[in-house]
Amino acid sequence: MSFRASKLFSSSLFAASKLFSKSSPSPQLQITNLFRSLIPQPQGPKNSYSFHRSYMSAALASVAKEEEVPNKGIGTLRAVEDQHGGVIVKMEEPMNSSVFASLLEASISQWREQGKKGVWIKLDREHSNLVDPAVKAGFRFHHAEPDYVMLVNWIPNTADTLPANASHRVAVGAFVMNAKREVLVVQESNGRFSGTGFWKLPTGGVDEGEDICTAAVREVKEETGIDTEFVEVIAFKERHKCFFGKSELFFFCMLQPHSFKIQRQVSEIEAAQWMGIEEYMAQPLVRENEMFEFVTKIGISKIDGKYKGLSSMLCSTSSSTKKSYLYFNNKDAARMLASKL
Repeated sequence: MSFRASKLFSSSLFAASKLFSKSSPSPQLQITNLFRSLIPQPQGPKNSYSFHRSYMSAALASVAKEEEVPNKGIGTLRAVEDQHGGVIVKMEEPMNSSVFASLLEASISQWREQGKKGVWIKLDREHSNLVDPAVKAGFRFHHAEPDYVMLVNWIPNTADTLPANASHRVAVGAFVMNAKREVLVVQESNGRFSGTGFWKLPTGGVDEGEDICTAAVREVKEETGIDTEFVEVIAFKERHKCFFGKSELFFFCMLQPHSFKIQRQVSEIEAAQWMGIEEYMAQPLVRENEMFEFVTKIGISKIDGKYKGLSSMLCSTSSSTKKSYLYFNNKDAARMLASKL
């Protein structure tokens, strides 16, 4: 807090202490003026507030009604309604934690009277001093990102129906084979197979906002320098309690190589090479791991034209101008696209 802001806040607190003396006229009016000096006030006509999406998670941005929750007098936090009977608190300016605690208590009381349900508070890093009073008021952590933490509280005396944090992460593995029936494999510098001598398929996590087909091509390029083209998802698996207690969906993708000179990723990959498929399958970790072995057999069957996986098709929806990939077996795609329901 700057010296000027500190001085202003100290003066305001001193003024507040005088409100409770018997000689102070109209204490309610003075309290109102005090809160006006401490809290940024809305400008313009009612419901003209501008609520920037940077103050919400992507999920909350889609449900916010962009409509200010009406306040009964002064002394409550600014908030907008969501589409499920709750509110989203907006913290746009720095605030003293004691003042915040008082405003939050008054706000919760008002929201409960209004029949509101879930309350979301997104606190950016510069508002981290408000985490403790929020927790003491009954809020719990919902999720966190590098630049903010999201807290939530269910205020009615009914079953809590607030959505949980994301339950899964998504990862990909790439099966890339050249015309010599050699598969692209790597040895990792870190991870569970580091130092074991095991040659494995390129793998990695899918980034936020990234498509599965794009992630597979990117991971191969990053780890080996090989340019590829997505062909199909040939299989996928799921496992639980594996990444900070979350579940994982892992997609095995068939890629077609368009270059063959390997340039390994020095920071993460100890070695990379094209390896004959028989030699790859002869590795003890492949023979002893039923899933590794079966996925390899699926990949070979796909190369030999005996297996059909899931191709990708970019589709639009009636509710959005954005397009997303649909993964499906396209064996009869031409017939299906030409037919009418």
